[in-house]
Amino acid sequence: MSKILIIEDDKEINNLIKLYLEENSYTTESVFDGMKALKLLRERAEEFDLAILDIMLPFKSGDNVLSELRTHSNLPVIMLSAKDSVHTKVDMIRLGADDYMTKPFDLDELIVRIEAVLRRSIRDMDNAPNKSGKDVDDISGNQSEKKLTYRNIIMDINSKRVYIRGTNSLPDNAGEENDNQTENELELTAKEFEILELFLKNPTKLFSKANIYESVWNEEYLVEDTTLKVHMSNLRSKLKKYDDFDYIETVWGMGYRLKH
Repeated sequence: MSKILIIEDDKEINNLIKLYLEENSYTTESVFDGMKALKLLRERAEEFDLAILDIMLPFKSGDNVLSELRTHSNLPVIMLSAKDSVHTKVDMIRLGADDYMTKPFDLDELIVRIEAVLRRSIRDMDNAPNKSGKDVDDISGNQSEKKLTYRNIIMDINSKRVYIRGTNSLPDNAGEENDNQTENELELTAKEFEILELFLKNPTKLFSKANIYESVWNEEYLVEDTTLKVHMSNLRSKLKKYDDFDYIETVWGMGYRLKH
């Protein structure tokens, strides 16, 4: 039975969501302000399968709660807001939201969204790369420690961390270890990590937008969907923070690939 955290300051809405979810066989816990939500998530995020998070919260806004949550947890999050602008939705996706619903919303639709996000989350865990393979560079020689490398990028599969060697420069021996270089850790969302992992495992492949979306989200790609575009833009910006090299190349009318 999935447990859902409801973070909504309007007590009537919070209670309505709570009752409806429990009628549909979910267990719930409610929080009514951002500060209490942050404290609870720092201490007990692993107890929940999903969080429903309102943007407009007292003491600490929902976007700030989400931003801090993503520093230590990949807990699936569905954002709620009265704002229906594309800009707001894009911002929430950039921060790591898994879905976004505009108030007022239909409770049946909320259930469907929850089920979809939970299915994706389960598939992500099932598909997590934790086995040896020819695409993975075993840097240490230990089968339990797998890393992927490309130019200055180092991806640690087990710890789900990504580093870039050096600071805004590309050394000639980028593929080799260099004790004089610094390793800057990138703060990536779960989806950004998976997109980059897909590229690093297939460094010569050209991916269409549909290829990437269906591989990472495990859903049919819709042409009008901006989700992938936002994630690609955000990933590129984070890579550029520590290295001027444009790692991801756009092939117009075809898709994306690693730049060589």
